[in-house]
Amino acid sequence: MKAIVYDHYGPPDVLHFEEIEKPTPADDQILIKVRASSVNPYDWHFIRGTPSLIRLFAGLRAPKSRCLGADVAGVVEAVGRNITSFKAGDAVFGTAKGSFAEYVCAPESTVALKPENMMWEQAASVGIAGITALQGLRDKGKIRQGQRVLINGAAGGVGTFAVQIAKALEAHVTAVCGTRNVELVRSIGADDAIDYTREDFIHGSQRYDVFFDLVGNQPLSACLRVLEPRGIYIGCGGGGPDRQTIELLGSMLHSLVFRPFTSRKLPGLLAKVNTADLNALADLMRSGKVTPVLDRSYALNETADAIRYIEQGHARGKVAITVL
Repeated sequence: MKAIVYDHYGPPDVLHFEEIEKPTPADDQILIKVRASSVNPYDWHFIRGTPSLIRLFAGLRAPKSRCLGADVAGVVEAVGRNITSFKAGDAVFGTAKGSFAEYVCAPESTVALKPENMMWEQAASVGIAGITALQGLRDKGKIRQGQRVLINGAAGGVGTFAVQIAKALEAHVTAVCGTRNVELVRSIGADDAIDYTREDFIHGSQRYDVFFDLVGNQPLSACLRVLEPRGIYIGCGGGGPDRQTIELLGSMLHSLVFRPFTSRKLPGLLAKVNTADLNALADLMRSGKVTPVLDRSYALNETADAIRYIEQGHARGKVAITVL
């Protein structure tokens, strides 16, 4: 089968489009014939091996695994002997390690049945970004009807899911984005849109119950000032492909230092893909409350170009990889 592989850390130029052996599912896995995947910051961090903390489990000098990709949508080709939830022929979506390939194996706990009203590329865009938005807002933000939610970075991959999920949870949503994306975020449900090139939301008079920060471009102390006294700040992501471990650890330490001295809550977020939450997202998509936003699609052999584009930080929604 054809797949995107790499043997050294570095820029997207290290990626190769090669013929490799088709995988065989273990007893607790399903084999998926991939129809589409999508790109995440997750991918560029593994390609470059940055921040260097990643190398502790990905490989110190070189990547342990040659295959890349996480998000997936496709058709079940075969199932392991212990699989009970899926059968050959099922259309599924979710995550699977090494999904920039024609076939990939996945545990049944990280996939779900694909909504019938979603294209392959749309379904493939959901995995990491959709789960991050759902768990960030529902579980960490504990959003309730009528609360005011601020989403910084609302036009990106996670952000476009977050706007729609927050609206589905009946919150009042304020989306922060650039000039060209104001109409986009409004079209997917934002009640208010702040163009950060024209308005400094940090020094505005409005206060929010939940601040979902997908950019990390403001000091934490300033972010806490825009929250209500019992508000919740959820930091997730931020920084480009060259962000270093010292910066990441510094940000985490800053958050820990602030916690004892503020009434605001600063929960950490480490999203974990699971079938139950994928099914929750599938229900939102079937009902029309959530529709993945796609910026553009690339062919599998153009994956390096897709990652270069994502690294620029200007994608509107998700970037898909069309496989078969």
